[in-house]
Amino acid sequence: MTLPILPTTVIGSYSMPSWLEHAKNDFLQRRVSRHDLDEMYDSARKAAIKDQETAGIDIVTDGELQRDNMIDYFAERIPGVQIDHSSKRFYYDYYESTVRSKLASGSLGLAGEVKFLRRYTDHPIKVAISGPHTLVKRIQNLHYPSEEAFALDLARVMNLELKELARLGATYLQIDEPYYSGFPEDLPWAIRAVNTMVEGVDAKLVLHVCYGNRYGKPSWEGTYRYLFPTILDAKVHLISLEFARRGDEDLQLFNEFKVPFAVGLGVVDVKTTEVESATLVADRIRRALKVLPADRLVITPDCGCVHLPRDVAFEKLCAMVEGTRQVRKELG
Repeated sequence: MTLPILPTTVIGSYSMPSWLEHAKNDFLQRRVSRHDLDEMYDSARKAAIKDQETAGIDIVTDGELQRDNMIDYFAERIPGVQIDHSSKRFYYDYYESTVRSKLASGSLGLAGEVKFLRRYTDHPIKVAISGPHTLVKRIQNLHYPSEEAFALDLARVMNLELKELARLGATYLQIDEPYYSGFPEDLPWAIRAVNTMVEGVDAKLVLHVCYGNRYGKPSWEGTYRYLFPTILDAKVHLISLEFARRGDEDLQLFNEFKVPFAVGLGVVDVKTTEVESATLVADRIRRALKVLPADRLVITPDCGCVHLPRDVAFEKLCAMVEGTRQVRKELG
């Protein structure tokens, strides 16, 4: 599938149905079997893919509805991380997880996500992976001499997984790093960890940096200025940022610095249930085009849609696509 100018995509997650939330909690209480929960996951993921396709999204994900949160889904899979499975009762909470020795190399078991997407859509696909900086902020380190050392070794392990996902046909691989905004002083080593993670990976590489989306609320505030110029060293093809909620003043940073990558432009605010008009989306894109050319923009929501009601998430995506189409027509 050939992508149009100003391609559209989601960040990763799609609306979490309340019935699936209940099932996840019932599973933790051993009232639902793993088999039954997996069947529910498949149904919810198929619906998420269908909603994206119907809305007109160009690059789709599986909605990430099989993930409890952006930490546990990966911590459970990293060889050498110990999980206390009795430590949470609500699915969106975090497990207590610990690393006590050097991480082993091994599969994280993410190949199934690519295979699932390849089976149920012919669109270009994207799989998002929580980045090493974010993960080391939530996994207790009782072995490595520093967070940096832990993150670099974690990046080594995850690099093998990314190479396998690319081999299986993942068109886009996205690294999610919301914790950059809370710990800007870590950025030099955090970018080194990202570069270790993506070395030799044959896919379009995306780095998503936001201000957090825990329960649909930002965890931090500020400006993206802290990213520059260090972010320019990231070996990625696209950096995806939120602009709808915060305004687009930070776009001027791309006038100040010569950036080597394209920009994922957040034009839909996922922290409100108010649905943007297509006209507003188009205006936001036009303002970005004053700074960056169309062939260096990808149109996205600010962050994942997990906390939005499904009808709201769907209508926001429809508005995003329609606004994008309006600008495409103007560009000819």
